[in-house]
Amino acid sequence: MKVARFYAPGDIRLEDAPEPAPGPGELKIRVRNCSTCGTDVKISRFGHHHIVPPRVMGHEIAGEVTEAGAGVEGWTAGDRVQVIAAIPDGTCAECRRGRMTVCTAQESMGYHYDGAFAEYMIVPAKVLAVDGVNRIPDGVSFAEASVAEPLACVLNGQELARVGEGDDVVVFGSGPVGCLHVRVARARGAARVFLVEVNAERLHQAAAIVKPDAAIDGGVTDVVEEVLERTGGRGADVAITAAASGAAQEQAQRLMAPGGRVSLFGGLPKDAPVISVDANRVHYRELSLVGANGSSPAHNARALELIGSGRVPVEDLITHRLPLDALHDALDLVTKGAAIKVTIEP
Repeated sequence: MKVARFYAPGDIRLEDAPEPAPGPGELKIRVRNCSTCGTDVKISRFGHHHIVPPRVMGHEIAGEVTEAGAGVEGWTAGDRVQVIAAIPDGTCAECRRGRMTVCTAQESMGYHYDGAFAEYMIVPAKVLAVDGVNRIPDGVSFAEASVAEPLACVLNGQELARVGEGDDVVVFGSGPVGCLHVRVARARGAARVFLVEVNAERLHQAAAIVKPDAAIDGGVTDVVEEVLERTGGRGADVAITAAASGAAQEQAQRLMAPGGRVSLFGGLPKDAPVISVDANRVHYRELSLVGANGSSPAHNARALELIGSGRVPVEDLITHRLPLDALHDALDLVTKGAAIKVTIEP
């Protein structure tokens, strides 16, 4: 079979490899779609401390079961499945408290285990042990199902930020995750959703698809003033920074309504993780700053349900479908911001 293996920053090789066989408690799947994301680009450029090369990348996974290992029940060849990316151990103190997204022993597909930039892959027993394999609903394509993983992360972030009925929501960043945030906020009953982006071309492309109530070009517009004007001086109830931008995280704090919630959804570069916080603003306006780290197996299952019900459409966000041997082209598209969602079809 064909695989894409990471060896070092700037060194991802398309290679031949023997088809794997499932061990006890494992599933073998034929990968049908594995979508790409900004994290894949970061790994390709800088590596990752959890990746010991060589490693097959790819963590937004959808495919069909071809073989079940010894002891696996409930799965048969031909079952269409989506697989979680982040694997909680299910037993640590945080998992026992229901906080699987911050599991202290979390592992990940494409990092600790070979991922889905391959024709076939093994789903580890640890994934099945935490209900990390989900059936794809009828009518949902493999490509759409592969978007369930980032959608699951968005669900986690909006739950933590308590996005709800009547909220005015500002989303910073118009990449695929930002687009999903717009749609999930609408599905959760937000009154208005404003999309902010500093890349005018990218903003135009995204806004044409997800149709926010306002598309704000942060490259030429004072975002804080614009949001305050559009909300009658009150500010936003929720701001979500779906971009790796400390400037956006600081801007978000200044445009909040009393009782507002700022979701620090996008992580910052490790060499610049510190931002400024006006503690008095947080204090007197009763603001909340909340983090968001990945998703749980349950979030993945709910994401598939939302896609299947049509409440959160994702098919139109997939702007490029490429074969495995065009992975480098896919990563270039993501790097340049020339696409919304790029999916690989091995």
